[in-house]
Amino acid sequence: MKIEKEVVQKIRRDALISIFLYLAPVFLMFAAFYLTDYKPWAGSNALPFKVPHFIEGVFTHLSSWGLPVIVLVLGIIEFIAGLYENKWTKNERFLDVACYVLPKIIIAPLVTYFSLELLPKVLPGIKDNFSWVPFWWAFAIIAVADDLTQYWYHRLHHQLPWLWRFHRTHHSAPYMGMAMAGRQNIIYTIFFSQTYLTVALTYVGLGYAALFVKVVKSLIVTGAHSSIPWDKPFYTIKWLSPVGWVLERFISTPATHYAHHADTTDDGVGYYKGNFGNMFFLWDIIFSTGIITRRYPTSFGIKHYKEEEWYAQLLWPILKSKKSGSELAADGPMVGDEVKNEKLPENLPSPIRI
Repeated sequence: MKIEKEVVQKIRRDALISIFLYLAPVFLMFAAFYLTDYKPWAGSNALPFKVPHFIEGVFTHLSSWGLPVIVLVLGIIEFIAGLYENKWTKNERFLDVACYVLPKIIIAPLVTYFSLELLPKVLPGIKDNFSWVPFWWAFAIIAVADDLTQYWYHRLHHQLPWLWRFHRTHHSAPYMGMAMAGRQNIIYTIFFSQTYLTVALTYVGLGYAALFVKVVKSLIVTGAHSSIPWDKPFYTIKWLSPVGWVLERFISTPATHYAHHADTTDDGVGYYKGNFGNMFFLWDIIFSTGIITRRYPTSFGIKHYKEEEWYAQLLWPILKSKKSGSELAADGPMVGDEVKNEKLPENLPSPIRI
């Protein structure tokens, strides 16, 4: 599948803008230091903020067992409410569970162990070198760098056809819910694991901020995938509307992220061609890759989904599907996320294209 020249040009332009966005919080931090004559690296002043012990405890537990418990509880609520609509078949269950468990009990521990063994040997001179960075500045720098990188990783897997099959597993689910929040091909997960970043930042002395970003991001991303439309009150209750206007443009919400998982763009609500933001929807605002409708798609997944075997979706191209014509089969077609567009239905409110 040929990449359109227009798409390539937009990627190049947005990549240049991204360089500025990566550097902006660092420049702002040093500008603030200059204006206030604050030199934390020199040890002349105590850090203006240290994470209180109780906050450290809360986030430590959330990172280890707290978040899985939250996901489990909300998942049970989804099932009781019938929000999966009998679409969670045996094959889908195996896939979702494997995608959730494998990274957490095998990949993350292995990455953490070998990283902590390797870093002191390879880079012994940088341990705790950045521990002087104030917590909130570290949080801002890490949040921007981490989420903007993931925005690009996600966006390129949609816009470059040869990468699509590594991300396709996440979009094959015909439902939204906690069960599929971590549903990814294992190669996609390995090449972009937040664990690498968290371990490395902890080694250089930014562990507090890295942990804070990881947990906040996990909560936002998990909430955006939940089948519970928690953002709906912001659109239906008049006095909450201004808050909703800011919220939907700043972070990913069910309405904006559901659109990304819709199986069509024909209804004026679904928009799998954009809404790539993970924690921050702000990137879609800046790069004009988003759509805001304050409505929810009625169907999700991929129109050409062939319900491939769970192991093929998890381990392609190591293991391939036996389904004829599947993108995941041996010599399967490189279909991509495009489907035929048709005329929008009449009498639908116009979406806000960003």
